[in-house]
Amino acid sequence: MNPTDFTAPAAGRIVRTSDGAAAFVPSPLPPDLPLSWEMLNAITRAERAVANLRGVGATLPNPHLLIAPFARREAVLSSRIEGTQASVGDLVAFEAGNTPADAADVHEVANYVAALDFGLERLKEFPLSLRFIREVHERLMRGVRGGSSNPGEFRHLQNWIGAPGSRIAAAKYVPPPLPDMHKALDAFEKFLHTPSHLPALIRFALIHYHFEAIHPFLDGNGRVGRLLITFLFHAEELLDHPLLYLSGFFERHRDDYYRLLLNVSQHGAWDEWIAYFLSAVTEQANDAVRRASTLLALRQEYRKRTTSARNSALLGAMIDRLFALPAITITAAARELDVTYRAAKMNVEKLVASGILTEPASGRNRVYMAREIIDLLEGP
Repeated sequence: MNPTDFTAPAAGRIVRTSDGAAAFVPSPLPPDLPLSWEMLNAITRAERAVANLRGVGATLPNPHLLIAPFARREAVLSSRIEGTQASVGDLVAFEAGNTPADAADVHEVANYVAALDFGLERLKEFPLSLRFIREVHERLMRGVRGGSSNPGEFRHLQNWIGAPGSRIAAAKYVPPPLPDMHKALDAFEKFLHTPSHLPALIRFALIHYHFEAIHPFLDGNGRVGRLLITFLFHAEELLDHPLLYLSGFFERHRDDYYRLLLNVSQHGAWDEWIAYFLSAVTEQANDAVRRASTLLALRQEYRKRTTSARNSALLGAMIDRLFALPAITITAAARELDVTYRAAKMNVEKLVASGILTEPASGRNRVYMAREIIDLLEGP
């Protein structure tokens, strides 16, 4: 890391690691941040989009019809930023019991879903805090690549960001050494709990940057930082249901994402990062509204397609279950719907006949897939 690239003393300071490498320590939040008319207009657009999404969530007869599929889409896209190649189809097949030959990527994505579910449940009884973040990290990294890097513990070693296999001398960015990291984390937690006059969305942008700049874990920092955005929306009650995720925007504009985060540290370029973050909120909230409408319309279409005097209410329950997890085995259907294997098999076959499920190839533990739902989640 070249210290001369860091030209904004107000953004943070350059220190030396124990072996003499340059490292960056971000200044405590908040920065001195004059709000321009352009930024205020961007805040208004983003807040309006979030309010619109909140209104959609309030009208849902069963919010879980969208919560689960949106969470899986987020898990895939956030993990893809870090280099995984698993798709939504891979994830739901894995969750339904179909383990691929190379399951490492999909296991990481499944852990993301588990960490998200864990965090949302934990927030019911515990505040956002350093302890909360460590608990989420432990769940995210449990049993996957990087799982040997002290899951649930802040790092005990110096880390850096650079090309795979590169040494610290060639790093693009070196986060704070351990003593400075702990001081920065204390300031980070204090900011989480201190009342602020700043708009919530601006605070979220500052918090995400600050966490990534501190980089307190040996692995999983990016994913935890993006999970933190979801938890902030939920904890501060901007949304009643977790329907907004920003990784789709970050993944589409990945180079800008990394560049703008680094530019804050190097040049104090807060305006550019905040404008990017607000664009992500606006675009993803609008996308969530459109995607929700399409999914709900598809649900209605499925119900019409299967309406018959000879069909039981069980078929409707199975359809709703497919929106939560659009892959199923007959054994799982029998267990989850509390019916016999024969009844589950008969209703699964009806969904295949109606074109809602695709029939898998022969073999053990056959997984039936709701391809239209999966395609809607995987689509741009």
